[in-house]
Amino acid sequence: MRNNSVKVGVIGVGHLGQHHVKHYAGLHNADLVGIYDSDRERAESIANKTQSKVFNDLETLLDAVEAVSIVTPTRFHSDVAERCISEGKHVFIEKPITKTLEEADKLLLIAKEKGVLIQVGHIERLNPALLALKPYTLNPKFIEIQRLAPFTSRGTDVPVVLDLMIHDIDILLSLVDSPVKTIRATGLSILTDSVDIAHARIRFGNGTVASIMSSRVAKDKVRKVKIFQRDLYATIDLLLGLTEVYKVVNNPDDNPDALITAPFDYGGSERFIAYEKPATTSGDALKMELDNFIKSVQGKETPIVTGKAGRDALKVAMDIQRMIIQDIH
Repeated sequence: MRNNSVKVGVIGVGHLGQHHVKHYAGLHNADLVGIYDSDRERAESIANKTQSKVFNDLETLLDAVEAVSIVTPTRFHSDVAERCISEGKHVFIEKPITKTLEEADKLLLIAKEKGVLIQVGHIERLNPALLALKPYTLNPKFIEIQRLAPFTSRGTDVPVVLDLMIHDIDILLSLVDSPVKTIRATGLSILTDSVDIAHARIRFGNGTVASIMSSRVAKDKVRKVKIFQRDLYATIDLLLGLTEVYKVVNNPDDNPDALITAPFDYGGSERFIAYEKPATTSGDALKMELDNFIKSVQGKETPIVTGKAGRDALKVAMDIQRMIIQDIH
């Protein structure tokens, strides 16, 4: 055990859970106590790679840890998290936080009573292309987001809104500091019995409008965000980690690193368009996310995506899904 490290465990070591195990084993401020999975053979296989312990039951694991990652299928999030939180354990829950809004609200209430934190794994918040926008003052008027992916069988137990679009809903809510006012949504089932293609138009209380499109029936992967506001346009390619910003400026000398267009007349004054490609910093987003979780447990940082933020993203996703189902039927 490392000094002052947080004793942590991983519940569920499937496709994503195995990476939680790997990162916790390498974090200097985390002490990976062990893992639990209903598939004992799978658990032992993952544990052997990091020389970690496999626990026979969840209760025994909880007795030995301060915090856990919950990386189970979504339908188990609520029950597992409630058990952990009731035992006073801090929880990191992969997105979406729960299957229903009622479940999320219950977890938040219990966490408040027990004085523990909930962090939700909306990993796109740490996408280098999105982080590159931090130096800019954003006040979006219109946002367009596209997330398209070729079809795979993984994740088709939930509609595309909760599988893919919820990433972008979380990004959107982090970009717009205003409550959602209205939502309009449409969608279709193409290859599964669930919704495979979805589109939503969201208007916020401050007048910002957003258009979000998600599909798991596409030839190529696309993950793009476009932001439009007064005197600024930004395009973010989350897949390539590329950010481009176009700003209207009065004095080109204020932007020495930018490419500047020829001057143009705007309201009787000379103005310019400055093109910038802000630098992005590469890094493992999941590792950064889990490091933030551990430091939040230690009181050194605050969660990148709080339980409430995860709950708010789920609410918008559920509203969109409900509208689509009503429209289909």
